[in-house]
Amino acid sequence: MEKRYKSTAIVVGGSSGIGCETCLRLANRGWNVINISRTQCKSPKVKNLIADVAAGSTLTDVITAASEKHGVDALIYSAGFSMAAPIEYAKESDYRYLFEVNFFGALKAMQAVIPFMKDRGGRIILVGSLGGDVPILFDAFYSASKAALEMLAREAYSELKPYGIKVTALLPGGTSTGFTYKRKVYSDDDNKTYAQSVNKAVAALAEMEQSGMSPAEVAEDIYGLILSDKPPVVKVSGIKNSAYRIISHVLPEKVTLYFNDRAFRQ
Repeated sequence: MEKRYKSTAIVVGGSSGIGCETCLRLANRGWNVINISRTQCKSPKVKNLIADVAAGSTLTDVITAASEKHGVDALIYSAGFSMAAPIEYAKESDYRYLFEVNFFGALKAMQAVIPFMKDRGGRIILVGSLGGDVPILFDAFYSASKAALEMLAREAYSELKPYGIKVTALLPGGTSTGFTYKRKVYSDDDNKTYAQSVNKAVAALAEMEQSGMSPAEVAEDIYGLILSDKPPVVKVSGIKNSAYRIISHVLPEKVTLYFNDRAFRQ
């Protein structure tokens, strides 16, 4: 491995939104930043490598090659996919693709960097969601994948701690990015009897996201986690979101789901 003069961060999904803001913060603060995604991060300070996170072997090969050349001090997995559809009519090809992007891509990325971090330590940040704690109505598979991602971080935190590899799941709430407009929304014909409810839920979610935190705020939390000597295994981004998560854990499950349902059905 060639000698490195700067710390290196690999960001998966850094072409837009939270991932892009994370690339910019790291690059502007002297990091060697490598973005891996299907499209490029537009900053000239960021190196871009092309890979489809849903193609696990390709992602592994690209991360391994980058780590061998530059080393890797931090991995930030920020790739994501969302689909609005009732469970009854969701297509297998769609929800399998969602899990490939949201969960299995993260797993493959971790497996690729761990061998390079074991001798010197490192940071792994998995960008989850509050939707992994409290479900997003008619976005069941997104919520399920983020819940799985959070549990992966919890397990990895304990498993990798002896090697100085610190793992955190960061849970943003609604964040104002273009992700809102990239969501795959099933048609009324596909949704059938659920159509009106799905449309209301999608509109409510879009409002939550676009009136929520900025991606810059979330990226700043990511940067803080990378620098922290004792990062938490799970961190919620934003004071209001942190309070919401605490309340949702304190209230009885059915009460939490009642208020959650109301938020998406208005």
